[in-house]
Amino acid sequence: MKPIYVLGLSAYYHDSAACLLRDGEIVAAAQVERFTRKRHDAAFPTRAVAWCLAEERIGPERIDHVCFYDKPVRKFARILETHLAFAPRGVRTFLMAMPLWLREKLWTAREIDEALGSVAGSAAGGTAQKPYEGEVLFTEHHQAHAASAFYPSPFDSAAVLTLDGVGEWATSSVGVGRGASLELHREIHYPHSIGLLYSAFTYHAGFRVNSGEYKLMGLAPYGRPRFRDVILRELIDLKDDGSFRLNLDYFDYGAGLKMTNRRFDALFGGPPRKSESKLTEREMDMAASIQSVTEEVVLRICRDVHEKTREKDLCFAGGVALNCVANGKIVPGETGFRRIWVQPAAGDAGGALGAALSTWHIHLGKPRPPRERDAMRGALLGPRFDGQAIDAVLAELGARATVLERDALYDRVAELLAEGAIVGWFQGRMEFGPRALGARSILGDPRDPTMQKRMNLKIKFRESFRPFAPAVLAEHASEYFDLSGDSPYMLVTAQVKDQHRIALSPEDAKKTGIDLLNVKRSTLPAITHVDGSARLQTVARDANAPFYDLLSAFERRTGCPVLVNTSFNVRGEPIVCTPREAYTCFMRTDIDWLVLEDRLLDKREQPEWKEDGWRDRIAPD
Repeated sequence: MKPIYVLGLSAYYHDSAACLLRDGEIVAAAQVERFTRKRHDAAFPTRAVAWCLAEERIGPERIDHVCFYDKPVRKFARILETHLAFAPRGVRTFLMAMPLWLREKLWTAREIDEALGSVAGSAAGGTAQKPYEGEVLFTEHHQAHAASAFYPSPFDSAAVLTLDGVGEWATSSVGVGRGASLELHREIHYPHSIGLLYSAFTYHAGFRVNSGEYKLMGLAPYGRPRFRDVILRELIDLKDDGSFRLNLDYFDYGAGLKMTNRRFDALFGGPPRKSESKLTEREMDMAASIQSVTEEVVLRICRDVHEKTREKDLCFAGGVALNCVANGKIVPGETGFRRIWVQPAAGDAGGALGAALSTWHIHLGKPRPPRERDAMRGALLGPRFDGQAIDAVLAELGARATVLERDALYDRVAELLAEGAIVGWFQGRMEFGPRALGARSILGDPRDPTMQKRMNLKIKFRESFRPFAPAVLAEHASEYFDLSGDSPYMLVTAQVKDQHRIALSPEDAKKTGIDLLNVKRSTLPAITHVDGSARLQTVARDANAPFYDLLSAFERRTGCPVLVNTSFNVRGEPIVCTPREAYTCFMRTDIDWLVLEDRLLDKREQPEWKEDGWRDRIAPD
């Protein structure tokens, strides 16, 4: 009997992606940015679709169902209604947006047919004789987020929460999943959005909306939440059950011009910070304040959802679900939930996955089998490259590599890391979602007090205040971090345990703001943020054996089961996908060694690298 294939798609706003199911199993998923090399690319994901089908060795004619992650006509109606409400403000922006809507977004089904037709026409070896001929399905945006959260989770039943900027009308939803059933009971509608509120502060701090929110979260511990009461009094009317309304007098996003206005500026003592200018105490305190308010909103919603559903576990998706600091406060004890599972591709990329799973379980009525662990395969769902493909690239580049047996490779890399080297690590299938999880990673020794500065300034070329994440052997996580459960997708923040903390000197205890950066706070200074926290990844062998074995080799050599794990890219670029991109990043930066599967490359042995002004071509994120 032929398998049933379902293709899920997200596009047009940010982080476009494609996902392929075979008989309900996730077999391939990737963001289009990894192929186009344009960070957060919103383009229709034709190249991601082509890769998904090639990975499964099928053509478009073998696809049984295609589903898009939101309903464009409903979203268009919301945009029309909003602009009419705010007219004449925003008319210019409205007129600029209309051609794209009239040319592409309103005709998404046609775009999908054309894209699949182009894939069919370019299929290698003529394996695809005709394009997809079925119906294109559409799901609600928050239904897609909810499906991406619940269906792959390890829970037979759970409460489901989605929070983001905006879908069609909904900006948040709560519901319950049981078996194959998923029902959303309550929504908050645009323009009232905790995601857009957080993005307003991202914008005012001088960071890019839909990209810099994680920077704002990382900046928050440097400040004091002195504006928290102002936000709760002036900007948001927050109820005990977590429902809320925003005071739109302070925002301009409804008119499509910018996130905030002059009243917002006056409330917080000045205009938005200019991008790349010096960060001041004001931005740090605003970051701390909106982070505190966001956590309060999430916790109130979760308490109310737990009380009303009596579910023991929670599934979470949407862009706000990437706020790992808030996630770390949901369990234990704060809300009543026993466990939380966050979709690793919680933003719009995961909407492609949710659209496919909604089709499988809701549209087709297929059962959801019980499971002991989640169905995301460690989020390692992207392209992989064998030795032959790697050797072809290295030969073309004139690169020199040594091939090592697996155990010898792990021991040698562990030795290099213990000596202070920084290693680019390229293994197996690429990650789906924004986090590097040990497939496309840059690694370092967390005990090295210079590691954070070296990685930020000489490799990532990014702001010095940005923290780095630890990867830790799952069985040792509780020895180093105050963590309830696990954190396989680097989406929960926990405190470094007291026995690994270092008491501050009286002089260091008086420091504030960015001066906190160079204060040594623990025996793992490279991954301990200024508030003593860490956004950690717990690594189990059945999820990622090569990365687990490397951590184990480092633990045997040093007694430390933790490594610094940051994404294999530089600021403004997507995570590397191919061996060529990995080698290029290796040569452009101060990475010392590169691992491409079982090939080990020493920077000192490589041919001279000629710079070509590449940094000028990458827009800051």
